[in-house]
Amino acid sequence: MYICTQSFLFIFIMAQDITVTIIDREGVSHELIAPTDMNMNIMELCKSYDLPVKGECGGMAMCATCQCYLESDTNLEEQSDAELDMLDQAFFVKPNSRLGCQIPIEDSIDGIVLRLAPELD
Repeated sequence: MYICTQSFLFIFIMAQDITVTIIDREGVSHELIAPTDMNMNIMELCKSYDLPVKGECGGMAMCATCQCYLESDTNLEEQSDAELDMLDQAFFVKPNSRLGCQIPIEDSIDGIVLRLAPELD
């Protein structure tokens, strides 16, 4: 968007929001709008929408309480050693398991579909 004011040109770059679909543990699909300019991750996004994600370690890939399953063909960055190590110790792990705290909100994941992993009782 361009705005001219008193012969000055101000350029405002508006952040793009993306759509993230989260399927909760009851099978209900939630379409979330996620800002790409706030340096957030999937775990933080879920918490901001009051979805049942604990994120006990605060996003340090040390607890797996934000584990989810990638259900779309979205290309994600390779898992870090820390993420792989944590998933190696987690329950309910599948080949498509990811830690939500390790998936940054960025344009490249627009349209991603994730399912929350079960929690231990």
